[in-house]
Amino acid sequence: METTHSTVPGAGSLHDCQTRGGQQFRILADRPGRREIFVYDSAEPDRVVARIVLEEDEADQVAELLHSQPLTDRIAELERRVARLAGSGK
Repeated sequence: METTHSTVPGAGSLHDCQTRGGQQFRILADRPGRREIFVYDSAEPDRVVARIVLEEDEADQVAELLHSQPLTDRIAELERRVARLAGSGK
């Protein structure tokens, strides 16, 4: 996926994304924790077909769903790595 990042004065950070398949979407981080997702028409790339507003907790939930590995699995893996490192230092 290709992404570009820019700052919109008074509005926050803008992240433009394009998937390998050519689909475009934009994420606007407009205040702490709040995110807006804009989905664009594949036939008319300048036309927004959907706007989704997420509050902080909702954005966290979506991020967890989209992550390739659940948070609990990532923490468990980190704990295993730390235990191996701590054990190899003895």
